[in-house]
Amino acid sequence: MKHRNKNRIVDTIVTHIVLIVVCIFFFFPVLWLIMASFSKSGSIYDLEGFFPKSFSFTGYQKLFQDTTMYDYPNWLKNTLFVAVFSSLIGTILIILTAYTISRFQFKSKKVLMKSTLVLSMFPSFMGMTAIYLLMVNFNLINQLWSLIFIYAAGAPMGYLVQKGYFDTISNSIYEAARIDGATNFKIFWKITLPLSKPIIVYTALTQFAWPWSDFILPNLLLKNKDLWTVAVGLMHLDETQFTRFAAGSIFIAVPIVALYFALSKFLVAGVSAGAVKE
Repeated sequence: MKHRNKNRIVDTIVTHIVLIVVCIFFFFPVLWLIMASFSKSGSIYDLEGFFPKSFSFTGYQKLFQDTTMYDYPNWLKNTLFVAVFSSLIGTILIILTAYTISRFQFKSKKVLMKSTLVLSMFPSFMGMTAIYLLMVNFNLINQLWSLIFIYAAGAPMGYLVQKGYFDTISNSIYEAARIDGATNFKIFWKITLPLSKPIIVYTALTQFAWPWSDFILPNLLLKNKDLWTVAVGLMHLDETQFTRFAAGSIFIAVPIVALYFALSKFLVAGVSAGAVKE
């Protein structure tokens, strides 16, 4: 018994040491970026080793006050516009797709599921050339709505977690509703949606986070400087503006981190339920 307790204590200590080391490795770049955002010089070449020589709030002040060449507030507004509408439309499309595949039987359903699974394995940037040509032909270059359309249109490809969640809802609930004369739409609106709050929150947040931090697609389609998102704008800063870059990176990360912490209970419930089929 004592030998077991000793092994358990040793195992616990080793596990905690490994976790602490891993946390340090992951947290150090974040700490470095935070400290770099308070650098007084503003240039990456003036850092002494990893950390700045002197500190000030100049980077954050310039971020919002000096908008002649780098209009961060406007980039932030563009990013928020794209992220909110992409999240709204994408969430609706994913939920409808997942619910349809989960609850209805139709011809070629398995073929459709296998096809979307295979297609989702390919990285999204493989289709960037085709997307660019389509946007050119539809006159959607330099349009924020073009980003929203693409993000929303690609959203239903990731329906599997949501489908898994809908699969856990008991069929007896739907059968009782049908006996009472409820239509398919009424069942979805009155029964499924109220029971699906965790997966809806999870879907909305993940759909918000993607366009909020994406760089490749906005950089491809937005040529006008006034339409840049934060990711594109920050990547166009030069080395002498590194403090501003670090400050902008920290500021853009704060809202999404706050949302994740505030909605963490819904995220855990949504992912855990969507990963297990009843």
